[in-house]
Amino acid sequence: MKNIYLIISFLIVFVMASCSEEKAPGEEYGTVEGKVVSAVDFTPLANVKVFSSPNTSIVFTDADGKFTVPNVKVGDYSFEAQKDAYVSKFEAATVNVGQTTSLVFELKLSTTNNKPPVAPTLVSPLENAIDQPLSVNLSWTATDPDDDALKYEVTLRNDNNSDVIVYQDIAVTNFTITGLTYSTKYYFQVSASDGINPPVLSTVRSFTTLPFPNGRFLFVKKISDNNVIYSGDENGNQLQITSSNVNSWRPRKNNQSNKIAFIRASGAQNHIYTMNPDGTAVTKVTNSVPIAGFNPDYLNFSWDSSGSQIIYPYFDKLYRINKDGSGLTQLYQTPNGKFISECDWSNDGSKIALKVNDASGYKTEIYVINTAGVVVNQIISGTTGAIGGLNFAITGQKLLFTRDVSGFENENYRQLDTQVFQYDFSTSLITQIGIDKPLGTLDLDARYSPNESELIIVNTSNDGLSVKNIVRFTPNINNLGASRAVLFSNAYMPDWE
Repeated sequence: MKNIYLIISFLIVFVMASCSEEKAPGEEYGTVEGKVVSAVDFTPLANVKVFSSPNTSIVFTDADGKFTVPNVKVGDYSFEAQKDAYVSKFEAATVNVGQTTSLVFELKLSTTNNKPPVAPTLVSPLENAIDQPLSVNLSWTATDPDDDALKYEVTLRNDNNSDVIVYQDIAVTNFTITGLTYSTKYYFQVSASDGINPPVLSTVRSFTTLPFPNGRFLFVKKISDNNVIYSGDENGNQLQITSSNVNSWRPRKNNQSNKIAFIRASGAQNHIYTMNPDGTAVTKVTNSVPIAGFNPDYLNFSWDSSGSQIIYPYFDKLYRINKDGSGLTQLYQTPNGKFISECDWSNDGSKIALKVNDASGYKTEIYVINTAGVVVNQIISGTTGAIGGLNFAITGQKLLFTRDVSGFENENYRQLDTQVFQYDFSTSLITQIGIDKPLGTLDLDARYSPNESELIIVNTSNDGLSVKNIVRFTPNINNLGASRAVLFSNAYMPDWE
């Protein structure tokens, strides 16, 4: 009888134990899985404690930052991820029957015991450094007590305006700043951040860039849809001096006033402006009467030798205006209604050369008037084809111009064989210059060099599509042969003073 009781007791315990391992009738379950990563660089975090409220199992992440919580009753939970040195993170989860709910925890480092970086120490350039290039490498040193990865910001100011430029997310202790301007004092400061504490700042240091170079050449380049004016030197170095956001062209420098005059689009009109050689102090000269003619690309104007006045065309009229915009005076009007496209004022102020043409740019004439508006020299007329590029020699006894000797004319003003010519007032003879021009190209916009021993010319293919190059041309002197050398490529409308 005793054995029977033992058997019955064993069976009861076995049944009760079996029942305790089974899920309660009517309850439904799902699974929660997920990953824990660093909020800074998203690397996986291992050994992170994950648990929930209401309570479920407590699990830890593996080497890949992953975890799984099985057999979670259906319902709404708040899961928490905990790890030393990190701020705990909570994520809400809804568990559905037979489904897996995914969570991602991004843990931030705790700032409780984290110390801020040491303020950066500036290394270069040295304080008050001068003659710095327009591209300057800034360098500094910085450390962090906790060896946290640091990110830097560089703040740049200058003494010419109120601009403040901030360069962000720098991961190394040096940074090259480009696009600086000449003769400008700059101030810079570096901040360091560990992503935990507030950024710390270096001292402020200053440096000054190189003085503006003596660029004797001016020319134009195309940037997007705008003409942009550049300055250049004998070695081919070049500097942009007008903004690429506005359309500016046909620069003409006057050394006496140390000003550059140029044409700029202003609304639906084109006007004459002046500026300093470095592109500053832009001033509008013309107002009520703009510069205008058959084609803006072929319009030209001229300074007087003193740099106090400018002459310019407005269709069939020639005007004179003071450089400050006052004293607007009509000097001349063509008798036949032809447009004045170009003008050049002799150094002694006694003669003005004019190029006039019809509304299509043809039926061209070049003649010279005096300051009273009387024609004193007829240089060319009755030819076909394009003509342009007037430029007096310093003595006023010679005049450069270009002519398409092919005589070709069409609605697009295309030229086929444009060459440089010179008119001699003492002999009334026209001679050709630069007969070594490459076949199939055009020589345009010829200008005398300051000492008149050379010319500067724009040379380009006659296809109307190829790039234009500014060429320095030395004529054939004493049978030594002429020479051509490209000074500036992809450039046009030159001036050499």
